[in-house]
Amino acid sequence: MNKYPVWKYAVIVIALVVAFLFALPNFFGQVPALQVSGLRANKADAALQTQVQETLKTAGFAADSVGVEGESLLVKFKDADTQLKGRDALQAKLGDGFVVALQLVSNSPAWLGKIGAHPMYLGLDLRGGVHFLMQVDMKAATDKAVDRYTGDIRALLRDKKIYHTGIIRAGESTTVKFKEPQEFAKAKKEIEAMAPELALRDSVVGEETILTAVMKPETITKLRESAIEQNMTALRKRVNELGVSEPIVQRSGDDRILIQLAGVQDPARAKDVIGRTASLELRMVDDDIAGFEQYRNTPPPFGLDKMISSKGEVVLVKKQVVITGDKVTDAQPGFDSQTGGPTVNVRLDSAGGRAMLQTTRENLKKHMAMIMIEKGKPEVLTWPTIQGEFGPQFQITGMANTNEAKNLALLLRAGALAAPMEIIEERTIGPSLGAENIEKGKNSLLFGFALITVFMIAYYMLFGVVSVLSLAANLLFLVALLSMLQATMTLPGIAAIALTLGMAIDSNVLINERIREELRNGMSPQMAIQTGYERALDTIIDSNITTLIAGLALLIWGSGPVRGFAVVHCLGIVTSIFSAVMVSRGLVNLIYGGKKTGKLSIGNVAWARDVKTEVKTAKA
Repeated sequence: MNKYPVWKYAVIVIALVVAFLFALPNFFGQVPALQVSGLRANKADAALQTQVQETLKTAGFAADSVGVEGESLLVKFKDADTQLKGRDALQAKLGDGFVVALQLVSNSPAWLGKIGAHPMYLGLDLRGGVHFLMQVDMKAATDKAVDRYTGDIRALLRDKKIYHTGIIRAGESTTVKFKEPQEFAKAKKEIEAMAPELALRDSVVGEETILTAVMKPETITKLRESAIEQNMTALRKRVNELGVSEPIVQRSGDDRILIQLAGVQDPARAKDVIGRTASLELRMVDDDIAGFEQYRNTPPPFGLDKMISSKGEVVLVKKQVVITGDKVTDAQPGFDSQTGGPTVNVRLDSAGGRAMLQTTRENLKKHMAMIMIEKGKPEVLTWPTIQGEFGPQFQITGMANTNEAKNLALLLRAGALAAPMEIIEERTIGPSLGAENIEKGKNSLLFGFALITVFMIAYYMLFGVVSVLSLAANLLFLVALLSMLQATMTLPGIAAIALTLGMAIDSNVLINERIREELRNGMSPQMAIQTGYERALDTIIDSNITTLIAGLALLIWGSGPVRGFAVVHCLGIVTSIFSAVMVSRGLVNLIYGGKKTGKLSIGNVAWARDVKTEVKTAKA
């Protein structure tokens, strides 16, 4: 008799219950919400929760729920209009110490979250959002490194009191001229010790010995890799300060970075922060030249750079950089106590503070330019006179409004970029288009499932019903697995689910046809069931393993949407084997196990046997 042991039924029931619980959050939809995140020392705690509730109550906005989730506070609303008004009220009350971001979050009950059941993440094509592909300027990264090495060599020779006749940068190399051979020998030894990543060459021109320092090829390769990694780190910090959940910031090729922010409801704000790849530099202004305006349409003097200020003025600055944005540890918007204009209050690390203190001490009553470099174009924000010594704290003025000051502060807090970047591809997908894609994906799955159901029941009768139920269990297991893994569902993922349905029912077709074959050969119904499942198992495993190998190849060597398809495809193969063999066999055993039956409801078997008999008679 076909009976399953109790433990097998227990495994099936437990698997179904767990799968149901973890798949359940995906059916509650999404609601507008605000994600309140603290910056630096500010935290999302019970005190903040009380403050947010009181602020919304005072403003007259009702929130469905307010609770701490992870490191953020989540405030849910019934509609988008209340969400927008609530954001304005909270941002005005909480100030710049918190980020209040628009979000779409799951509407599933809190008890599901407590047991770890969360919905799948939705990709950009299903949820809407923004997509950026950014090109990193590797030449600028190399130029910045050469400038840094030039400054370091100049400082080293000054500190070691090694005399030379000039240090200049020539392309991607730094040259130092010496008149005395002993000074050249000492300089070469010190530079080799300080920067072993530089290749040193010497030559003699007339009475001078010239030392040329260039970066080794492996140093340049490492520099470019570091530039990509540093830029990605800075971009991730900016995205975090935007309050975006499940962001994608990943490398694409040798010099490109892909950014996808799904669920962003304020794409203009995201583009303003992500697209503005600003970095900060502080340089001394050449006060020895009178009248910068004369160089507006002519090249600047040797050793200087010509820049334009935010007010349209020509400013000549020295090439040596005093401080770069990577020395910034904090930046906060504020207001000038004298003029009342917007400012950014900057705090530097210890190395930056020492450099600033030494520079201001040596250049009292001279001008220092604060330069913002955006998309490779420098702009002098302000170039005030150094009135006294100052170290790790200073102000940047010259912003047009408070929003510009807030954005600059955010960019500086997020960290410096190792190299400028520009957006070479940009796409914005609206929530309505994402909802339309979800609807089309659901309809394709429902129609496909309905057609399979009609065919299987019409062709295999009761065994067709069993096949459809095991197929539904397979779909439940797959959705639950994707939710447990917190995978990101995209349109290719929906296509993979549809393909999984077709492949999973194929296993049931193999089993049903095998049972039919055994019945045609005169085997009893109970033996036909047992033999059919046992003999079909090898074929099912073989066919699924070959398909799994193809899926793993897509997963290993594919990228982007191809890998998303491959993940769902591979998981679907695993769930289809379990559902087609374990769940289907369990249902059949419940129906036919433990009792004698003379006929199985598996479609018309007799006609095939009759045709076979007629053929044998004709041959005789």
